[in-house]
Amino acid sequence: MRRRITLLVAATTSVVLLAFLLPAASLVARVAEARALDAARQQVQSLLPVVALAAGSADVRAAVDAGVAAGRQVAVVWPDGTVLGDPGAVAGDVPTTATATVAVAGGTAVVQPVTRADGVAVVQVFVPEAEAEAGVLRTWLVLGGLGVVLFTLALLVADRLARTLTRPVSDLASTADRLGRGDLTARVEPGGPADIRAVGTAVNRLAGRITELLAAERENAADLAHRLRTPLTALQLDADALPPGPGRDRLVDDVDELTRTVDAVITEARRPVREGLQARCDAVAVVADRVAFWSVLADDEDRTATVQLPAGPLSVRVAEADLGAAVDALLGNVFAHTPAGTPFAVSVRAGSRAGAVLEVADRGPGIAGDALLERGVSGRGSTGLGLDIVRRTAEASGGACTVTSDGGTTVRVDLGPAD
Repeated sequence: MRRRITLLVAATTSVVLLAFLLPAASLVARVAEARALDAARQQVQSLLPVVALAAGSADVRAAVDAGVAAGRQVAVVWPDGTVLGDPGAVAGDVPTTATATVAVAGGTAVVQPVTRADGVAVVQVFVPEAEAEAGVLRTWLVLGGLGVVLFTLALLVADRLARTLTRPVSDLASTADRLGRGDLTARVEPGGPADIRAVGTAVNRLAGRITELLAAERENAADLAHRLRTPLTALQLDADALPPGPGRDRLVDDVDELTRTVDAVITEARRPVREGLQARCDAVAVVADRVAFWSVLADDEDRTATVQLPAGPLSVRVAEADLGAAVDALLGNVFAHTPAGTPFAVSVRAGSRAGAVLEVADRGPGIAGDALLERGVSGRGSTGLGLDIVRRTAEASGGACTVTSDGGTTVRVDLGPAD
């Protein structure tokens, strides 16, 4: 916008300057020529009485020589053909019977015939082109410099004006971007024209309203946790009090799964407050941290863990907590559904379109494949929420999750780039 305003002012100023400078330049040239011709005519008029009343050419020669000495190209053609003064001032093919201003080679000739008793004498004053154009180039340069100065000043004023208009818009865009990234403390300093100030005020009100809604959501989530955990605890105690047996074990598993589901719902409800709308993290650092956490259990169960991580970071569009939960779900499935001592491998590499590719593979009995990515589908007695969390995490980042089973199970998670 700032550039467009500057270009508009530049175009308008250029048109105005051209409309002023071109006629001015033409006028300067015409004035210089008219000034030179007027001086030549005055020279002619000063010689007319002398030529008309002189008794002979000798009386005229002194006056003509005085004009030549003053730098004029003056000549008088006497009736007998004698040229008095500067011979170069005598132009050929000019009328000698009437007053005339004739354009000749190299300049302009001012011709004035004078009738005498012995015939007609002709007074001629030659005005060279250089004299007719004297001072024109300098004046044009002055006009050009003035045009450049005015054009520069117009651009500076336009830039200042454009900055006063675009700065509030840029601040507004920056504040909106910060709000979009989850910085709810971002506010606009209203400024500029009235319309832009009104938009800034509306954005501030919107940001305040969003903050209030998120605070209410956080309070509702906390209240939900408190209201659900109390009956869940009572249900857990009742299940533990039952006599040992298959029914008690199923009930305990169901209560544990319900507890995990409630925790997942509360975590999901608090996500905007915790992370903002555009989450990102380093996949290499998160995977390395979670693998280190699970390595203790792997050592206890004599599992060999092969970890392949790149040297540099890989930024992905996933919150650190979500990616950590996804890695925990994948490694938790390995430990829960493969015998102790089963090796597993974890690798992270850059994706074909940036982002990252996470793979967790084990040498266990294998599972049914991509069907396990659907919520509630499992072949091992669980609800299948673990792999569903992994799938949703991958898809939220712009990626995907696939499961293959061939002499073990390999889960591939494609994570989209942060930008």
